[in-house]
Amino acid sequence: MRIEDKLYLIGYNIDEESHLGVSDPNECKRCQGRPCTYICPAGVYSYDDEEDKLSINYDACVECGTCRIVCSYITWRYPRGGFGVQYKFG
Repeated sequence: MRIEDKLYLIGYNIDEESHLGVSDPNECKRCQGRPCTYICPAGVYSYDDEEDKLSINYDACVECGTCRIVCSYITWRYPRGGFGVQYKFG
């Protein structure tokens, strides 16, 4: 089973308030390789070269925290109570 197929099985309760951000957007412009755009298993981060900025699709986040490991400028916190990813067991 592909990772995309597994991600399709996850449920989300999407909050209007993002739990992800970037503390210094200028660092994204200087970043070499932009690892957040390929390390995230859910593909939350993408870089728009035309607008020269990082786009964050926070409602697809699986809350694994990998982005925090590869980039110290990503601000990550748990979603508010009752929001975020809802894993289905069984």
